[in-house]
This record gives sequence, C-alpha cells and structure tokens, in this order.
Amino acid sequence: MLCGLSYCPIQVKLSVKSKSDQFRGNSFSGSSPPGIFVGRYGYPNIRMYPSAPPEHGDTERYENPTEWISLPMEQFLSMRLSMARGSVSVKVSDAVSPERLFQEIQAMALSGKSVDIEMDFEKPLAGRDVILDEHVPPMGPSAPLKKINIGNSAPKRSVDRVHSDTDMKAMDAMEYLYRSGIDVYEISRILSVGAIGNGNARKAVPTRWSITAADKNVSDIIVEKIKDLPQIDKYYAYVRKTPGNLFMGILVPWVWIYEWGEAWFPGSTWNQWSHEPYVEIDNEDYYGRKTYPDIGGCYYSTRLAVAEKFMEMKRSGGAITWREIYPGFNLPVGVWYVRENMRELFRIKPEIFETLEDAIKYISQFMVVNPDKWRENSKVIPSVRYDNLYRFM
Repeated sequence: MLCGLSYCPIQVKLSVKSKSDQFRGNSFSGSSPPGIFVGRYGYPNIRMYPSAPPEHGDTERYENPTEWISLPMEQFLSMRLSMARGSVSVKVSDAVSPERLFQEIQAMALSGKSVDIEMDFEKPLAGRDVILDEHVPPMGPSAPLKKINIGNSAPKRSVDRVHSDTDMKAMDAMEYLYRSGIDVYEISRILSVGAIGNGNARKAVPTRWSITAADKNVSDIIVEKIKDLPQIDKYYAYVRKTPGNLFMGILVPWVWIYEWGEAWFPGSTWNQWSHEPYVEIDNEDYYGRKTYPDIGGCYYSTRLAVAEKFMEMKRSGGAITWREIYPGFNLPVGVWYVRENMRELFRIKPEIFETLEDAIKYISQFMVVNPDKWRENSKVIPSVRYDNLYRFM
C-alpha cells in the first residue's frame, strides 16, 4: 500500500459504512455467529455484549479465527467491525444462578449454530465504541440494551454435557471439550459466560482473560502428554511470511523447553517512535513458568500451536519460536492472529537439519533483524545440548 500500511483503511471504512447503513434508529436484528464479548472494567461488576452482524442465516465465519486467517485484512476488519453489540450489566458471580436474560445469553454462547437475535438499544450505536485490542478480535459499535430477543439455540452434545455437569471442574471441562473437537476459540467463549466449572464456583470471565486461559490450560494438558513421547532427533525449521509479519519456528531434539519472541520494528504497533527493532523473548523450561509472561497472551497461543504439532508428530522436543513485525502493521487484531498463523506455520513442510546452527542459518535468510540480536536475547539456544556440550551462540 502506498500509505505504508499492510491494509487499506479507506476500503475498511467504506465496507463498514455500507453494512452499518443497515442499522436503523435504535433497533437491530441479525444472526449471532454466536458472538459474545465480556468486558473486564469494573470487575467483578462487568458488562456482557451479545453481538451480531446485520445479516441473517449462517454467520459462523464472523467468529471463527480458523477462517479469518485466509481473509485479506480489509475483509476481516470490515466483517468484524460491522458486528453490533448490546451491553448488559452483570456480576461475575451471577453465573452460579443466572437470571433469565443471563441464561439466554449463556444459551446463545453455547450454541453450535448461528442464533437469530433482535436488540433494542437505549441510544443509537456509538461508532466510537469499536474495540481494537492486542488480546481480543476487533469488535463493532455498542450501546446499552433496552430489550433483547434471542432465538432458539442448539448446543453441541459435548458442550451441553459440560454445562450440565456442575461437579466437573473447569479444567476438566476444557480438556473434555478439546478432546471432543471443540477448538479453543469456542472454549474461551463458553468459559467467558461462566457456563462450565463447579456449580457453586462458576463465574463469568472477561474475554481478554478467557482467551488466554483456554490457550494456556489446553496447552498445559498437551505439553504434559508430549513429555512422555520419544524425542525428535533432528532440527525442524519453519518459516511463514504474511503481510507485515514473519513467523519462524525451530523444533529441537531436547526435553520440553520453549520460547516465544517478538521483534517490533519502528512504525509497528508497539514500537512507534524508536529507531531500531525492539526484541523481547519469554521462555520456560521443562517445569513451565510460575509468572505471566511479559510478552502477553501470544506466548500461550503459540505454545498451543507448538504442543499441537508435537502431538501430531507423536514426538516430544523443545521449540524456538520468533516473529518479526514490520512497519505498517500497526493495528492490534488479537492473539488469534498469532495462534492461527503459528498453526499454519507448522503445517508447512519443514527444512530438516542435523545441527541447531544450520537451522538458524536457514531461517536467517528470511530475517530482517540481525540473527545475532535474536541469539543474544534467546533463552533456549544456550540451553540446548549439542554433541554433549552446551553451545552459546
């Protein structure tokens, strides 16, 4: 793009306007994918936002990150920003014994198909209330709800089971759902409305937290399983380019050890004013980590992609995963973008090497950041055993 961005904001604005022109007065109707956003401000007194686009029928693509990954950024943004949201005030503890409206919102969130929804707002939708955040997907305008009618919903059998079982712990419910073929983006939605867990301890969970909770807890489960598998015996190198980004991964023959690093270039979201790339890396050893990573939720979304790949291989090992974010990619779109790109990365046929040094040389061909800068900040490279020695690069 001539403006230097990795998407065209003019096209996005025109597309959103064409859809928002369908909004009339203070009333709205559409089919929810289903979509629900749970805010965190004022916790434990929060707001829930059932959402829908101005479209009827199957709208599942509006809430499915596995489909977003193949869309041009303009189409993705215009799709997400056209979803209208109505807000309802609740207490997180209301999930234990929800009143009728909360129950209907829960039922909608649990549905395995799109749900018709009609909303009357107390005031017109406010375009300024759109959400662009590094943790959650973009979301369209919102207004306080005056009235809402939610159509019939139909939960999947596995979802209905964990919702009905008030003796099942939330962690066990997430594992059961994942083994039943429910992806983490759905699990995080179910968790956010307080629909799983011990009946007396159920709580609504802000979406920003539920996304990371699903990524972390599901990957925890997989990592513990892959630790018992035989190790890979070579170095597997992966590279994936997307507009404004470079994703890299090296699977290493070692016990479980993992790092996620990001290099933000000047003019990208988190490095607007510096004159050089800013590199940050977080890591864990065989026993995991006790603190939340400074680098944020992308750490766990990538960890999930890595764990899934090892499980698919029926092998164990360690992982070095890095991302370069270039000038022009300055719009936060949520951790889904990293999770799905890393999943795609590990679907690529890898280049296989006998040594870590050769694997790093391979991915270095695609880097813009000096490879030495990655090496200096890496926590895994110094720890990986090679020829019975520790190599420091």
